[in-house]
Amino acid sequence: MALPQEFLMELKYRNDIESVLSPFIALKRRGSNLVGLCPFHNEKTPSFTVYPESGSYYCYGCGQGGDIITFTMKMENLDYIDAVRRLADKAGLRMPEDGKDDKEARLKKDIYECNSEAGRFFHQVLMSPQGKSGLDYFLGRGLSISTIKRFGLGFAPDDWHALENHLRSKGFSDYVISMADLTGKSEKKDKNGRNFTYDRFRNRIMFPIINIHGKVIGFSGRAMPGNEKQGGKYINTSDTPVYKKSHNMFALNFAKSDCSKQAILVEGNMDVIALHQAGFTTAVAALGTSFTEEQARLLARYTKEVVLTMDADSAGEKATDRAISILESVGVDIKVLRLPDCKDPDEFIKKHGNNKFQHLIDNAMTALEYKLVVAARGIDLTATDGKLKYLNKACEVLAALKDPIAVELYTGKLSAKYGVSKEQLQSIIKNAENKNYRFQTKRELQEITAPKLEKNPVNPQREQFKRAAAAEEAVISIMAKHPDMLEYIKSKIDVSDFLTDFNKKVFQRVCEILETGHSFDLVLLGDGFTPEQVAYITKLLTVNADVENAKQVLEDSISVILEEKNAAENPDVSSLDDAAWAEAMAKLSKEKKKNGPK
Repeated sequence: MALPQEFLMELKYRNDIESVLSPFIALKRRGSNLVGLCPFHNEKTPSFTVYPESGSYYCYGCGQGGDIITFTMKMENLDYIDAVRRLADKAGLRMPEDGKDDKEARLKKDIYECNSEAGRFFHQVLMSPQGKSGLDYFLGRGLSISTIKRFGLGFAPDDWHALENHLRSKGFSDYVISMADLTGKSEKKDKNGRNFTYDRFRNRIMFPIINIHGKVIGFSGRAMPGNEKQGGKYINTSDTPVYKKSHNMFALNFAKSDCSKQAILVEGNMDVIALHQAGFTTAVAALGTSFTEEQARLLARYTKEVVLTMDADSAGEKATDRAISILESVGVDIKVLRLPDCKDPDEFIKKHGNNKFQHLIDNAMTALEYKLVVAARGIDLTATDGKLKYLNKACEVLAALKDPIAVELYTGKLSAKYGVSKEQLQSIIKNAENKNYRFQTKRELQEITAPKLEKNPVNPQREQFKRAAAAEEAVISIMAKHPDMLEYIKSKIDVSDFLTDFNKKVFQRVCEILETGHSFDLVLLGDGFTPEQVAYITKLLTVNADVENAKQVLEDSISVILEEKNAAENPDVSSLDDAAWAEAMAKLSKEKKKNGPK
């Protein structure tokens, strides 16, 4: 959607970048700029820089960059228009009218309302005679009526069209119901050739999925006991215009207000609900089968520590290992709670009560302690060779630590427990550290050389046209910072002289902005660029921020662009391989026939 430039600039002025970023990042002033720890990757030394003058940010560690709109899109998991709308609401600005925007906004609004009505329908069915089996299930699991109401739990009747007919009676179109993923399409067709539709959720207990803003965005439906093989144990809403499971978490809408110090991450919806009912209101769960990096970042916005409480089976152990790795990457503290003699938190609380569960939380292992326990999996610690194998694995765990005090402490513990001298263990750790160092050095070298070997994901043609692309970027950067040079640049080159499509697009957009009389600003790029592309453009402008002798650099860059274009159109055939030579000759022959004799 092409929003008016005046509106976008007003949006920027009413939302200064420091006020937008501060709730998520602790920023410190460094000269005229601000710095902080990047929220998009784990780091100990601040590499995230905010430039208040231009209203932009750039992380020199991971390459994320942009403006207030890009940041809001990334942190709030919103698309472009919703991010603009969020900032506009915050600033008290009214969104401009636009046909496309109205259509997209209406669709999302209709889906939210459709989901909300579906949630009411499922809950009403649960509390009616028709939903007795579902209610009996929840009550049998120990849930109170007040808990059932608080979480909006429901029941989908064993009917192919009950929800569909209800939503139609409330005025929702078949299109909206389908876009909300509440109905599916049969292979059978009616007399008009249209596929028959049916309710996706049937004879299932229903869990509404609510986002952090309190809106119903989807559902998870569990099959009734004994019917798990009919369509699977769980059916979940697929991605829709308002829902992406990897970007949301179950019950975070409730937990976010209480979990600033600690959140409890469990596997299933029922575990979450049982914990909330027992007073552990910081419990949340991932949506779908596995915990994602996006969910970790979302959780890290609200808490400093996560207690992992996965099921006590092999799948739960794998889920714990994965969650630790992901949570370490976003910089939150991690504890691991292991459940004795029970499969999940719900079962443990029923069997032992709230106080003992709180005791488990208070005495949960650190991630390091858990890794040392995991290192003993499958090893007979009563045997001499088993102890040796374990100690080598434990030393590998300690060698990966960056905290020398922790290494010293746990080396002492292992020494005392297994009767091995600290010096021997330190020697093993040192060898493992050297091995890790060599591996890390090799990986860093690979990362350094990777851009030379792999395509740039934003501008994949950059590798093919390195010299031209660098010159194109210099022209774009200089033009954005020196709008008075626009006419001169346009008199020398135009967009058709660019060899890389991405730089063509950026050049054309910068020209359009400057031709309206505005200075260039990232906020004016509009929704034609992804956050990754905006980050790349931010890098161009940031890295080339202080170009000396801009006019000379500009002229040299224009010359390179024209030379490279000419070389691409008229290759030196003597330097080509046989296939490329034949292709060039065919092209020249075709041009001669087309243009005729001169």
